[in-house]
Amino acid sequence: ASQWSMLNTTNRADISAPMAWRMGTGGRDSDGNEIVVAVVDGGADMTHPDLQNNIWVNSGEVPGNGIDDDANGYIDDVNGWNAFQNNGRIPSGSHGTHVTGIVGAHGDNGTGVAGVNWNVKVMEVAGSSGTTSIIAVAYGYVLKQKQLWLESGGTKGANVVATNSSFGVDCANCASGSFPVWND
Repeated sequence: ASQWSMLNTTNRADISAPMAWRMGTGGRDSDGNEIVVAVVDGGADMTHPDLQNNIWVNSGEVPGNGIDDDANGYIDDVNGWNAFQNNGRIPSGSHGTHVTGIVGAHGDNGTGVAGVNWNVKVMEVAGSSGTTSIIAVAYGYVLKQKQLWLESGGTKGANVVATNSSFGVDCANCASGSFPVWND
């Protein structure tokens, strides 16, 4: 009832999620591949009960051993990447937790809220910034994971099908300064 954006019968200012959920609550694409959405934000609560089962896991990485086990160029990137610190430690962030919940909080479990996709895997990338170099590192990580997935036939990287960044530079002219990198 508190998620008016999913279903709002008063003024239809919603996404009509219940109609989509009748067709499926996600998790896999039509070929059976795990769907991954990258959330580029300030970090997220990785232990939140509505999120923890939907956080993407890089199965080729051993947590906390200081080694790039899967040889993807990133050390200990178990759940994503921290572009601020250039490491795999995802900070906890309230806005990123909220956004991750919108994308993929586990639904119909009697806890908290329901995400748009109840079974999606969410790759956390800490990188919400007005600094172009941080944005480039954050999206470089996401791009690398998709490229690895494509090049390996799905055995490495991640099947990233969408990204979300709910931040930006207010009134920025993306054709000026270093902002074209954001568009690219």
